Amino acid sequence: MRHAGRELLSLALMDARNHTLHLLSHFEQGLGGAVPNPPASGLEPPSWLAGHIGWLAEYWIGRNPQRALGTACGADGVRLASIEPMADRWFNPALNMPDSRWALELPDYEAIRGFMLETLESTLELLDKTPDDDAALHFFRAALFHEDMRCEQFVVLAQALGVPLQLALPVGVAPREPMLVPAGRWMLGSQPGGFVFDVEKWAHEVDVPEFEIDAQPVNWAQYVEFVDDGGYDRAELWLPQGWAWLEREVDGEGRRGPRYVEQIGSASGAVMQTHFGKATRMSGSQSVMHVSWWEADAWARWAGRRLPTEVEWEMAAHTAARRGFRWGDVREWTATTLRPWPGFTPDAWTLHTDFQAQPHFGSARVQRGGSFAARSRMKHPKFRGFAPPERDDGFVGFRTCAL
Repeated sequence: MRHAGRELLSLALMDARNHTLHLLSHFEQGLGGAVPNPPASGLEPPSWLAGHIGWLAEYWIGRNPQRALGTACGADGVRLASIEPMADRWFNPALNMPDSRWALELPDYEAIRGFMLETLESTLELLDKTPDDDAALHFFRAALFHEDMRCEQFVVLAQALGVPLQLALPVGVAPREPMLVPAGRWMLGSQPGGFVFDVEKWAHEVDVPEFEIDAQPVNWAQYVEFVDDGGYDRAELWLPQGWAWLEREVDGEGRRGPRYVEQIGSASGAVMQTHFGKATRMSGSQSVMHVSWWEADAWARWAGRRLPTEVEWEMAAHTAARRGFRWGDVREWTATTLRPWPGFTPDAWTLHTDFQAQPHFGSARVQRGGSFAARSRMKHPKFRGFAPPERDDGFVGFRTCAL
């Protein structure tokens, strides 16, 4: 999809909008007209999320006379008027800080659906007249991937609010032995051509020593051993900032396991984790999810191992897939702190999203892979996600490497 031409892109944009509207209907049914309290920092109201998806596509495509410039198009160019006079006031993130979006007087679900359908129709009409080249198609591809990332946020929000979704959890897998990846030089990042997220720019060679990495993410059976061995009581297993984070969590909610876990440990006989409002018994072979980076790092220290660097993860995903390297059930924390790569320049369209990398350089941790909540076209071994180390609301797990 990163190289999709007009025809395939048109189908994908319709598919993405149908998926968005499907998810939105669950919030409409589950919440009615009620505006819930913010369930966690960094999560958006469902009606704002939906309207913003339509707004961003229209802002960068339908309202942007310079869209054919692609990545050379600046953020401050002239814009045409929106089909909705209040669209900028409602959905431009520069005019509404995240904490204020829950208090906005937004239109009802029916009006937002109408706005989304009208903006999609405009997008598809313009796409039909667009040349099949990377620059001309850049913002159409950006709109698609932006919508897909927002849809994953919808699923995360449904989990936080307890909105019922008929979305099956990934099944467990039989454990496999860790695999050895030989030393080599690896081209980390993405090459020019097609659509590239700015945080993946640009590919550069990295020397990678030999390493041993888990064939799949850590599962619940492995995590229960850490809990039973006092993992949440032993400060020596945690970095000082992680222990301080845990103490705050314990004071607030008595935390003894990953987020949304209601019971865990051999004494209880099961791991019970709430999923979309329903307590669910987790299989020991299913991947751990809803862990913070601090928890992942503490588990690795307890096990006498370490988190992989992002270059190790990417190299293994490309070279060890045929030997059983499994990914795609959960996003995965890595040991790497987010930093810009040589040649990085921010894409202008990201300034109107929550996916700007620059504010998080030097503090966020890199996530790799993709979760079951993401569309399949988003699951790319070069995709570089990131989040602050304390974030645990996403469907995120981890795997480890030998020291």
